[in-house]
Amino acid sequence: MLYIPTLISIIEVLLVTVPILMVVAYVTVAERKTMASMQRRLGPNIVGYYGLLQAFADALKLLLKEYVSPTQANFVLFFLGPIITLIFSLLGYAVIPFGPGVALSDLNLGILYMLAVSSLATYGILLAGWSANSKYAFLGSLRSTAQLISYELILSSAILLVVMLTGSLNITVNVEAQRTVWFILPLFPIFIIFFIGAVAETNRAPFDLAEAESELVSGFMTEHAAVVFVFFFLAEYASIVLICILTSIFFLGGYLYDYLPFSLFSLVQYINFDFYLENLEYQKTLFSNPMVEGLLYALSLGVKTCIMIFTFIWVRASFPRIRFDQLMSFCWTILLPLVIAFVVLIPCILYCFEIIPSNIM
Repeated sequence: MLYIPTLISIIEVLLVTVPILMVVAYVTVAERKTMASMQRRLGPNIVGYYGLLQAFADALKLLLKEYVSPTQANFVLFFLGPIITLIFSLLGYAVIPFGPGVALSDLNLGILYMLAVSSLATYGILLAGWSANSKYAFLGSLRSTAQLISYELILSSAILLVVMLTGSLNITVNVEAQRTVWFILPLFPIFIIFFIGAVAETNRAPFDLAEAESELVSGFMTEHAAVVFVFFFLAEYASIVLICILTSIFFLGGYLYDYLPFSLFSLVQYINFDFYLENLEYQKTLFSNPMVEGLLYALSLGVKTCIMIFTFIWVRASFPRIRFDQLMSFCWTILLPLVIAFVVLIPCILYCFEIIPSNIM
């Protein structure tokens, strides 16, 4: 009987991890197809219907590929770096609420846990770049570490401003606080700053200076191939999906669907109001069903996350890569003063209108 709780915990972890890895696989296909459409190309269209099995073909190719490691590399750290990066990229999903109370671990300090886990992923990149004994990999890891540490300050300050409105570090509480209004409306400048920081934090174009192929071959991943390269690849896209989910949670209402026309009857309301009134009781009965309600919660979070992922791809296809010194200067001389100004301004506004959350006072 002692093994039953452990077995249940393993099943819960698998129920979250396996779909996340599937989503990561299809995000890569979606990115290639979207960018191909923007650039008037076809993109993957051979493997499977409409190229839907391309991700599995790529994974199979990399898994079956012979691995060759540098002779002068630190063998243990060389393999440990990608593993650390992938593990800490996936650990962040443990506190994501997919519905009211539907999370692997609904921690009271969930936001603090999220920031800590994302910080530790930096060590994997640093270890992988240093242990490869390659100048390109080492420079790429130094760039990535400096970039992640700098923009993490922007992200944590933007999240702090959201916490000021809710008075809690619990992620579910932050979502439920948006039943009145999504935080993107009162905090729209903070949303823009958070999004820019998120793009830089995930090493995405135009901020992918850590793996700038025109300068550093492939940055900290230069010497990695086959299976360990897959770990870096999965970690990058898992981080993208996670940061898009967090953007949806902090600014777009998370799993809440109150403002979205997911209900057929809410659409009918604008077309035929009499039919809407006649079926109002049926609508209330339908949405009181826990299974239907849970499905709507998941659908709401999924749609918002897909919109943010599409925006990430759109940014990559639209903007040219900037220089590394411009990237760091933009963080420390433009974004950071702006965030600090908002950190001073927003508490003043909350105090003036006497709407500071009771948990903070």
